[in-house]
Amino acid sequence: MVRRRISRFHDRRNDAANYPIPVNCPACSSRMIVTELACPVCSTRVQGAFDTPGLHRLSVEQLQFVEVFLRCRGNIKEVERDLKISYPTVRSRLDQVIQAMGYPVPASDAAPVRNTANEVLDGLDSGELTFEDAIELLKGEKQ
Repeated sequence: MVRRRISRFHDRRNDAANYPIPVNCPACSSRMIVTELACPVCSTRVQGAFDTPGLHRLSVEQLQFVEVFLRCRGNIKEVERDLKISYPTVRSRLDQVIQAMGYPVPASDAAPVRNTANEVLDGLDSGELTFEDAIELLKGEKQ
């Protein structure tokens, strides 16, 4: 339904602070929906129940990760260097973003295989792995 109102609402085009759309309800943490859109030029308003696009469902941290990922053109090694995190952590964050956007992550992709001892050591150094986990992964690599 499109409705025009005679009274003008506050023109936010020149406001310094445009706040991000709240994704989750502050009372119960359920995902919120958009119920009204407004044109800042002509004051036209559209009301209804609108689902938010996938990127609007991401947390602030996930959006920051996506920005780095895009700036690095999807090169995981560059993301590792930029964020100073290990390959498995990059994959894990990427899987979290994919799931938050509403897409499934195949089980085989959800637990990435560590390819080198350096990646295991990076996971140990970052605290992502315990000493015992690192030993098991390194033992499995030799077999």
